[in-house]
Amino acid sequence: MNRKDRQADKLSSRNPIINTIYTADPSAHVWEDGRVYIYASHDMDPARGCDLMDRYHVFSSADMVNWQDEGEILRSEDVSWGRPEGGFMWAPDCAYKNGTYYFYYPHPSGSAWNDTWKIGVATSKKPASGFVDQGYVPGLGGFALIDPCVLVDEDNRAYMYYGGGSRCEGGELNDDMLSIKGGMLEMEGLEDFHEAAWVFKREGLYYLTYADNLEGNNRMRYATSDKPLGPWTYRGIFLEPTGCSTTHGSVAEFKGQWYLFYHNQEISGEGNLRSVCIDYLHFNEDGTIQTVVQTKEGVLPAGDAPSETLDFQIYEAAACSTGGGASLEVDEQGNRFVSGLQNAGSYCEFEHIAGEEGGRAALLIQYATEDRLAKLHLTVNGSDYSLLNALSTGSLSEFSGEARITVPLEQGDRNTIRLSGGNGEVRVVRLLVGLLDS
Repeated sequence: MNRKDRQADKLSSRNPIINTIYTADPSAHVWEDGRVYIYASHDMDPARGCDLMDRYHVFSSADMVNWQDEGEILRSEDVSWGRPEGGFMWAPDCAYKNGTYYFYYPHPSGSAWNDTWKIGVATSKKPASGFVDQGYVPGLGGFALIDPCVLVDEDNRAYMYYGGGSRCEGGELNDDMLSIKGGMLEMEGLEDFHEAAWVFKREGLYYLTYADNLEGNNRMRYATSDKPLGPWTYRGIFLEPTGCSTTHGSVAEFKGQWYLFYHNQEISGEGNLRSVCIDYLHFNEDGTIQTVVQTKEGVLPAGDAPSETLDFQIYEAAACSTGGGASLEVDEQGNRFVSGLQNAGSYCEFEHIAGEEGGRAALLIQYATEDRLAKLHLTVNGSDYSLLNALSTGSLSEFSGEARITVPLEQGDRNTIRLSGGNGEVRVVRLLVGLLDS
């Protein structure tokens, strides 16, 4: 059974905009295809801390409201030169130049993580898939080598910025986008710099935004310059604390409107399980930035809702197997669903999922729960995909919930998807699978 589907027309983006998994440190870019892309770090759940961060995801939208999870593009296991224990895949960025997308990310090269930071680079001819690691930018280091940001200027010259531990550096990249021309310079004129450098250009003026050192609840500050490497003139605070112990964000213009992308802990209530948000960014006539108003509504659609559709194959709960205390039930409306998933060790498993030629597939898990935040543990063909959030639908009979994530499937119909419970009472009514790669 098939159905054509896309997210229903939404009145606003709602914050946080991504709620199935925990994402942070959003780097947003608008590419030549007219879509906006968010390159985000991933807070693994259950949380252990920043040492567990891994598995970078990309999200894209044509209207700032309806967001497609494009799937995972890189994990620590893909980094041959990286820390043997993995983890520590912190805030990334992406740049586009001469037909290639360059994905930059900080990662330690040794077990002594704080002493071995490097800036890795992966490349692809596509904005959200096909990335292959190319090693790391040589000759960098000597302090907290984190949070890379790359600006490709109007003259096609590219600049990298990074920094932590109260020091921010910048330098020009060579044409290969894999090495620094000359060396890095300390960015002068910043006040109370902590980390999370982001540089953008507007009306000929360069802006450098960053997180400050306010204890336990960082703010975002910014400085401006008429040159890409400064010196910088400090301008002030433009984002007050978000309720999260860290702050990190990016700025992008889309269809004539400027936006701030940032994170908070609204869903989890935990500072190491964060979620991406978007709100409007406004400028005064003199180019200074107005304080961003943080909202739950988010932003309005930037144009009409997208018309693209995805052909979903539907797998009803009645066709899955259950175990560990989970079982199939039928409600008064005739819905067959899996119950008992609040029990430790419980699961439901869908077999013979069609992957056709193999590749990325969007999964939609339809459910009901009256818990504020229940969770399901996703396993695909034996591979762990962490916990998925199942936000409240109001009651156990309201099957309006959809947990959405994109994962790779193997060729043919040998794919198996398991949803394990033990994290709140949630009832699963069906699984939808839509292939993104053909």
